[in-house]
Amino acid sequence: MTNYCPAPHDWQHRSPAQAGFDADKLAAALAFAQTQEIQASANLADMLPKGDRHPNDRPLGPLKKRGSTAGLIVRQGYLVATFGPVDSVEVTFSCAKSYISAVAGVAFDQGLIDLDEPVGRTVVDGGFDAPQNQAITWRHLLQQTSEWEGELFGIPDWIDRGRELGQGAAEATVGGTASNADNYRSLEPPGTFWEYNDVRVNRTALSLLRLFRGPLPPVLKETIMDPVGASSTWEWHGYETSWVEESGQRVQSVSGGTHWGGGLWITTYDHARFGLLFQRRGRWNGRQLLSEQWIVHSLTPCSIKPEYGFLWWLNHQHSMSDLACLDSFAARGAGGNIVFIEPERELVIVLRWCGDAKSVIDRILASEV
Repeated sequence: MTNYCPAPHDWQHRSPAQAGFDADKLAAALAFAQTQEIQASANLADMLPKGDRHPNDRPLGPLKKRGSTAGLIVRQGYLVATFGPVDSVEVTFSCAKSYISAVAGVAFDQGLIDLDEPVGRTVVDGGFDAPQNQAITWRHLLQQTSEWEGELFGIPDWIDRGRELGQGAAEATVGGTASNADNYRSLEPPGTFWEYNDVRVNRTALSLLRLFRGPLPPVLKETIMDPVGASSTWEWHGYETSWVEESGQRVQSVSGGTHWGGGLWITTYDHARFGLLFQRRGRWNGRQLLSEQWIVHSLTPCSIKPEYGFLWWLNHQHSMSDLACLDSFAARGAGGNIVFIEPERELVIVLRWCGDAKSVIDRILASEV
């Protein structure tokens, strides 16, 4: 494995040929990628709920207009190709979840987390007192199998019940237009049902805030983003309703996506540095920023949702690429945002606002010599 890591503000290039690609085929793949811009409005508020089901099921955090489709390819740490406005700070939707996972890894490496211990033993803020929530572990939160019940930042968990389900979905009762939980499926014990639920991911972020006794952006900056040479342009937002008291201070808990606005805003280049850290199994310039043990935990398939690890998507049964190895994985967000890591090829592919990411990734991989 190549050990080159790009220095801050300086990313060494390799030509497609030097990186093992057919230059013409790769150019054609990237030309195709530029035709795949999502059809959604540049005004991202058009993608968000409008408060029809609940007064707070609406934009609660800041928003900005999106840019045009963009992307880049990194091989063995070297920048091979870019297209579009890769230096633009863009909303990234649920890619933010994998950054929460990284912060959880920092907590794990510092001995703050026991994956199979109930969260309520160390996070004592009332969020895990209800009978439904007492058995929830950190593993449940990170795999999205917690079945946490409650209201967080003015948003009830039932808002996202039924949004995207794992095994057992056919038997689940889900109401699509209810104004309360009455017509939504009943909850299962923690660990027995997988559901993509942003309220619960936000509960994970808040739980980490409690462990670190302060907001998460400074933790991410100090432990991950600064060491990998990321720029100072990224921002991580919460909601107007997500201010909490911690250690005598009023601080904002960040969101794990942009389902209600806010979330992580970041350049394509900084995404790529984050992806390269994980492609390198948590190691950067001789420093182990995240332990190998944490990387293994993060990328272990959930038993009831094999496409999912700890807030990372896995290329199980080639769900994200037919040509990439099954050990490939990605941070993924709405609007065609993806940080795709192919460990066998030492590749990181970042795409923004790309409507057919799988086809683009496979065309890039097919252009190898």
